Amino acid sequence: MSDFARPAAAVSRDAAAPGAPAILIEGLNKWFGEFQVLRNVDLRVARGERIVICGPSGSGKSTLIRCINRLEPHQQGRITVNGIELGDNLKSIDRVRATVGMVFQHFNLFPHLTVLQNCTLAPVWVLKKPMAEAQTIAMRYLERVHIAELAGKYPGQISGGQQQRVAIARALCMNPSIMLFDEPTSALDPEMVKEVLDTMIMLAGEGMTMLCVTHEMGFARAVADRVIFMDRGEIVEENDPVRFFEAPQNERTKQFLSRILHR
Repeated sequence: MSDFARPAAAVSRDAAAPGAPAILIEGLNKWFGEFQVLRNVDLRVARGERIVICGPSGSGKSTLIRCINRLEPHQQGRITVNGIELGDNLKSIDRVRATVGMVFQHFNLFPHLTVLQNCTLAPVWVLKKPMAEAQTIAMRYLERVHIAELAGKYPGQISGGQQQRVAIARALCMNPSIMLFDEPTSALDPEMVKEVLDTMIMLAGEGMTMLCVTHEMGFARAVADRVIFMDRGEIVEENDPVRFFEAPQNERTKQFLSRILHR
């Protein structure tokens, strides 16, 4: 992957509760049946911070970020997002989801709706915005991710990289203060990866709080404030990108990096 210029320092987009973390995870444990997928995870994410989470398949990294907007319920521990504790209360879940955008590995666009319709659906039905206002907002974000000319096309008529940028624009239409990315480039052909990463770099440069599960280590070096390595449901190591890549402390981290970086 080509090198990226590191964006300017982050500026918080969410002025609520100055000094409070955007996300606070304390003693998080989660099971799928008898299998424990997350083990005593503690994580504090500052507003405007950009975190990359990496690790082998099955390490719990995707489950972790899916817990942050309650797509996966946790059994033990606490998750607080923008000052709201996530539990079984549906109103609290809705309040958190209104401020947290998520981009998945497989786009999840509605194939029977145009690009513009995909982007206006949630603002109209969830935020109760008039259609004309929702369309204006959608076009603004489609322009920001450089695909405004595709507004009238259907997902099946555009490339995978373009579909993923639509998914990012759709999430931005809800004006989130936090963005979660779950391996957003892993389903793309190699030539499409850079256009999606460039879009994410743009968001990082604007101060968006971001958690990204990815194996794109060039992206992690350029954008992350912290890189977190998970294995067997635990945070094994975390550090700034320079120290993480140049002087990993944990033997498991060293093993992982030697394989993924081919060194």
